[in-house]
Amino acid sequence: MRILVVEDEPAIADFVQRGLRAEGHQVEIAHDGPSGQERALGGDIDLVVLDRMLPGRDGLEVLRAVRAEKPALPVILLTARAEVADRVEGLDAGATDYVSKPFAFEELAARVRAHLRGPVQVKTTELEAGGIHADLLTREVTRDGQSIHLSAKEFELLTHFLRHPNQVLSREQLLSAVWGYDFDPQTNIVEVYVGYLRRKLALPSSPAPIQTLRSVGYRLRAR
Repeated sequence: MRILVVEDEPAIADFVQRGLRAEGHQVEIAHDGPSGQERALGGDIDLVVLDRMLPGRDGLEVLRAVRAEKPALPVILLTARAEVADRVEGLDAGATDYVSKPFAFEELAARVRAHLRGPVQVKTTELEAGGIHADLLTREVTRDGQSIHLSAKEFELLTHFLRHPNQVLSREQLLSAVWGYDFDPQTNIVEVYVGYLRRKLALPSSPAPIQTLRSVGYRLRAR
């Protein structure tokens, strides 16, 4: 399989590359966020090992870009940020798996094998729930067949809801997944954009299926 390792520490990148090559894989290295994102999106890659703290572009930004265009591509986050909140943030942003530094190569190799030998995933470019349909390539959105025009950030927020139908998402989870984990936690931007989505998705006979659970978060009700 062809694996892309996006890691800015040369010693770690070389260590992982040599180990994965010994496992029989073709391994490419990118040392910063922009080049890693370009390579992940532009090539025939089967799996990405992605460092979270990268120069040029943060790993979560790269992850969100990959998820937007290649939702089925396995991405393993490799990072020193090992707190539970950090792992949850990475997984909510779309990571397939999470390995904390320092790590044993055997563990990383086992996780790589598990994700590469799993059931073949359909590389879907469309998401649908609650009567809402989003095309990830054309960025077209419809609800019950009616076209909905969304801004880029509204589209990102909606697709995050569509990837987690019926799941309660806290404002902190939405903030980190759509705007980035280093965004001002005191901002009300999540509430503002949820309001935008509700107004645009509402139909004359049916309000938008985005619920507010007071002091908890938001949920997209799927039919």
